[in-house]
Amino acid sequence: MGTMLDATVDVPVAVETSKLQDADESFPGDKKITVVFVLGGPGSGKGTQCANIVQHFGFTHLSAGDLLRAEIKSGSENGTMIQNMIKEGKIVPSEVTIKLLQRAMRESGNDKFLIDGFPRNEENRAAFEEVTKIEPEFVLFFDCPEEEMQRRILGRNQGREDDNIETIRKRFKVFMESSLPVIEYYNSKGKVRKIDAGKPIEEVFEDVKEIFSPYSAQVA
Repeated sequence: MGTMLDATVDVPVAVETSKLQDADESFPGDKKITVVFVLGGPGSGKGTQCANIVQHFGFTHLSAGDLLRAEIKSGSENGTMIQNMIKEGKIVPSEVTIKLLQRAMRESGNDKFLIDGFPRNEENRAAFEEVTKIEPEFVLFFDCPEEEMQRRILGRNQGREDDNIETIRKRFKVFMESSLPVIEYYNSKGKVRKIDAGKPIEEVFEDVKEIFSPYSAQVA
């Protein structure tokens, strides 16, 4: 399995990842890279907190879904391939998403990254470590009750078609089933930092700041 963008069928697909012409195979090389995986269900508030972490700690925020959408929008050969796979209900292979993440990391010039919404499953996780040779510093897990996430999403008023109770519950179930094994794997290695994301934004960020304090002196 790879990364889904509104896809529903898991079909193994052979993809020529060499089409990601700008991805640097040697990245990160000898460069010391700090990667934090950010996981949390829909409505857990991880996007808001990622913006805070970027502002206060100098990390670069990378969203796997955003990178895939940007590649499609670019009209590149690779983007067309991704778009066609999604239209056919296929899952974008992990390696394609990882190459996009590698390219974005290299082009950013930074050495500290929040990778948001990835890995979505165990296969993503194993592939990321195999391809990049990078193990995350830790996993930031925004743990939020389903009822609270549901309340937040329904209160967004962003006009998203998938913001109805049935779909929200389905998204939550998919997140739990696919991401929990990833969280459990890193927890067994002492690498999970769990945040009570059911609290108000300001209180959640106070907890986040404690976790990230070793990484910068920029916090007020």
